[in-house]
Amino acid sequence: MELEIISPEKVIFTGEVKEVNLPGSAGRFSILPHHAALISSLGVGDIVYTTEDGEKRIGIDSGFAEVKEDKVSVCIEKVIAFK
Repeated sequence: MELEIISPEKVIFTGEVKEVNLPGSAGRFSILPHHAALISSLGVGDIVYTTEDGEKRIGIDSGFAEVKEDKVSVCIEKVIAFK
């Protein structure tokens, strides 16, 4: 599935991923390929995603996520840390 992470300043990541784990405002949740459509607010925490090169992490303060047709779009306020 495709993942796109953007902030007001720039595109942070775009590419194919196997899984995405997000810090939802009501708790963490995972997105796998062919997930049902959804929109969720995000809270403070790490976006964790798995690519062919392994696991990546981006710390965020808040944002929103949309899942639609095997694409995960994440809009964040700002990056706290890359891990």
